[in-house]
Amino acid sequence: MSSLTDFAKANTSLDRVKIAHLNRLVSEWGMLADFCFADLLLYLRSNDGVWMTVGQVRPATGQTIFTTDYVGVPANESENIVLSECFESGEVIDGEVLVEGLDDESRMMAIPVRHEGEIVAVMTKEWIEQTGRRPGELERVYTQISEHFIRMVSSGEFPTSSRVGDSSSAPRVGDGVMHLDRDGCIGFASPNATSALHRVGIQSTPVGVRLAELGFHDGPVRQAFERGVPVIEEFEQGAEATLLCRCVPFVEGGEVVGGVLLVRDVTELRRRDRLILSKDATIREIHHRVKNNLQTISSLLRLQARRLTHPEAVAAVGESVRRIRTIALVHEALSREPGDDVTFLEIVRPLVRLAEEGLQSSDRPVRFSVIGDGGRIPARIATPLSVVLTELLQNAVEHGFGYGDSDGDVVVSLAHEGDLHIRVTDNGRGVMHGFDLDQATGLGLSIVRTLVTTELAGTISIDPASNDDLTLAGLSPGNGSRGTVVSLCVPVVDDADD
Repeated sequence: MSSLTDFAKANTSLDRVKIAHLNRLVSEWGMLADFCFADLLLYLRSNDGVWMTVGQVRPATGQTIFTTDYVGVPANESENIVLSECFESGEVIDGEVLVEGLDDESRMMAIPVRHEGEIVAVMTKEWIEQTGRRPGELERVYTQISEHFIRMVSSGEFPTSSRVGDSSSAPRVGDGVMHLDRDGCIGFASPNATSALHRVGIQSTPVGVRLAELGFHDGPVRQAFERGVPVIEEFEQGAEATLLCRCVPFVEGGEVVGGVLLVRDVTELRRRDRLILSKDATIREIHHRVKNNLQTISSLLRLQARRLTHPEAVAAVGESVRRIRTIALVHEALSREPGDDVTFLEIVRPLVRLAEEGLQSSDRPVRFSVIGDGGRIPARIATPLSVVLTELLQNAVEHGFGYGDSDGDVVVSLAHEGDLHIRVTDNGRGVMHGFDLDQATGLGLSIVRTLVTTELAGTISIDPASNDDLTLAGLSPGNGSRGTVVSLCVPVVDDADD
């Protein structure tokens, strides 16, 4: 079934302003259904006269009479009569209709939906009347509140065009309800609303007094009554309580004649939010400090390298510095991104720049590039994965290109397809056919093999690059050689998602 907007555009002459009004009604009417203790349906009449159900909501306060979804279902014969009479007369019409799956007829109240004086749709309230049962005070008050809303919908005074925030996070009827008169005095407070008042230290009876007289923040009520539009506000009541309140005024003939205040205690929710923010801030600060410490170690090693005279010792210290800087870059990225994962591309790019600084020279001009997107990866694998990539870049330059070679390219290709796929392709001298990574004795490849198989639980292969491999990386053979391709596959599903 197409959306309300799609159906209205394709089958009616309603303009976008009227369609927007209907969408606002649908976004708000969960509250109306709860006050009505009944199902609500929205009908539009197409240009060819067919009444079509374009919206449906079930009450959270009572039992639904519809076990199936009626959106996209045309009205039956008995419904057509009531809907057409309501649309033509512009009045609220009561009737009885047949509902599929029910033995008895159900009650239907057809309510004209007006916008700027024009009837644009019909909303129905549908329920099965229960005989021999006396409603309690809460049900009687909720019914009175629903009657206010029905009059406002039929007169075009609800919903308002004013945006008051995300209605999906607004308090619901089940959270707590206070019925207010035109002076803002409380005429009724539901048990949940009374409990909310008790939790903030207000023990006196709320009925018959204003919120301000109880010592309760009345900002939403004052603003809603002054402006004639719904107002939602979150505030701290007392030292430890946080409440989310929404006040909807009853407007008749442009005059505010009362209202309803929905109250939700969000103290525990906000406490958890603060804990999460504090935890994230602490973790980011730890990553920042670790990065600074690693950079200090790296600086000390570089100072030590300047005192060395043996070329092999200088080279070994230089490799250690690169590995430490790699880990520092990871912690820097983790310090910027909250949560348990990180955008891999934000790590790869500085790693490639680090490789360019350390491995490029006028005698060995090698270009580096990155293609693709590795998506987001769990923070727990970011460090070993970055160390592996650094070793592969260093290995590609040192073994693929010699000093005095013209130029060359190293391309890092990323793809996130369930698993993380990394390819490091170069057009250098290439490895020999039959190269076996397990037999490699170099420290760098030993580190790569150990991290990939143990820490990352992945797979890796190093092979001579085929023409297809080079073409895929946007390269051509250089220096008369075929080049090398390293293929790496790492599972990236976090433990929490298993």
